[in-house]
Amino acid sequence: MYKNILRNAKMSEHGSALQTYNQELVKCLEHLKLERNELVEVIRREEAEKMVLEKNIRILEDKLCNLQDRLQHHKKMCDNYDKTISETDMGYKKILESSLALLRSAQNETSKLVTGYDTVTGFLQHVKEDY
Repeated sequence: MYKNILRNAKMSEHGSALQTYNQELVKCLEHLKLERNELVEVIRREEAEKMVLEKNIRILEDKLCNLQDRLQHHKKMCDNYDKTISETDMGYKKILESSLALLRSAQNETSKLVTGYDTVTGFLQHVKEDY
């Protein structure tokens, strides 16, 4: 009988220890689940922020692409302006050179036609005849 009492006491101790372990295990699991739920919420917020950032990146990439296209177009237009200005300037210089050559030719021809000019009276003294 004493053995039964000791056995019952030991079983009671084991049962009590098992119940204590069980309670601690339940507390530990609840704590782990709480921490996991907090981490799940952090992950959800970070994923939402990631989606916003990815959307902003796509928008910025589209804007950058459009800007690059416009910039390239404007640079081509500027090159065309430079070419037109250069060609016009060269043409204008040729016109000036031709005008100067024409003026000199006319002056040369005039000097060939006129042998003398009286600066006092303003009349021609003698006109060359080419016969």
